[in-house]
Amino acid sequence: MGTFRLPDLGEGLAEAEIVAWHVKVGDRVAVDQPMVSVETAKAVVEVPAPFTGTISALHGAAGDIIPTGAPLIDFDDGTVVGHMPPTSVEEFVESATIGNGGGTSARGRALPVARALAKRLGVDLAGIAGTGRGGLVTLDDVLQSAHVPASPPAITKLAAQAGIQPQPLRGARRAMAQTMTLARDQIALSTVCDDADIDAWKDPSDYMLRLMRAIAGACRAEPALNAWYDPADNCRVLLKHIDLGVAVDTADGLLVPVIRDIANKSPAALGAALIGHKNAAHQRTTPAEDLRDFTLILSNFGTLAGRYATPQVVPPAVAILGAGKVRRDAVVVGDAIAARRRMPLSLSFDHRCVTGGEACRFLAAVIADLQEAE
Repeated sequence: MGTFRLPDLGEGLAEAEIVAWHVKVGDRVAVDQPMVSVETAKAVVEVPAPFTGTISALHGAAGDIIPTGAPLIDFDDGTVVGHMPPTSVEEFVESATIGNGGGTSARGRALPVARALAKRLGVDLAGIAGTGRGGLVTLDDVLQSAHVPASPPAITKLAAQAGIQPQPLRGARRAMAQTMTLARDQIALSTVCDDADIDAWKDPSDYMLRLMRAIAGACRAEPALNAWYDPADNCRVLLKHIDLGVAVDTADGLLVPVIRDIANKSPAALGAALIGHKNAAHQRTTPAEDLRDFTLILSNFGTLAGRYATPQVVPPAVAILGAGKVRRDAVVVGDAIAARRRMPLSLSFDHRCVTGGEACRFLAAVIADLQEAE
């Protein structure tokens, strides 16, 4: 008998949620046949069979969250084809030292993301009894130990009294909660705001293409904001390519697909990429590789509402630009008051590695480009 464990799906994530099984016990499957759909932090993907064999057991049901490396499917027989995922969950967890003897225990094993959060919150993993599969310490375990419960008991109790069923955060919303918690704890966030006068635009509806062009120009004028920062080594990497993450609001939560190398794409190519990524995000068909390795983020939240904001930087990137709702403002032009169309802008940056001067120069370059007629 062989056991197939949940593989690393290429996003460096520690877990995935089972969406639906495509096979059942007793089925004979062939190599590359889809066996199960799972939802990672940002996408639903199908896991294919690495064996030709007969299924003897399925581990988990729809809605269960499975750690990477945990048992997923058992086979009565099977022939390994190509790369086999690691066969021990120990390859996917880190052990916490228990006591002064330097030994380890299953009680101290923790998912890497849980260990990182525990370190930032000052939580001793050795004192946590993990509730995950096989006693793994999960993110929720760390949050509860730090007295930051994901769902406060008082709220759950009040909801039950009112006859309301609490909704566990799953998929993209669960990922957003975890990502924003870690980003909040890690980033030295600072935000600078200003307005761009776009009254001279000949095409007043072309917001996103103009914003992408302005960002590309600003990165040339001030490269410090198109970068990654590594706090462990206290170093930054100034990047030559601009892979822009574009925030997309969907019914399932926030997704940030990435448009690659925007500085070297034509307006037509950028427009096509933008439409394709938005459609894929709403249909939950965005490939995993299109949801990672952004170098900078753009949030055009003004299409919904809002003038200014404090967008959250997501590491390892160091900046995010938010565009608010375009309005006609009364402004001084020469010696007179005039109604002008203006776009409010909010630039958040990681003040650990970006100076205020660099951020202001970047924003000034964005504004200068946006204020051109075309």
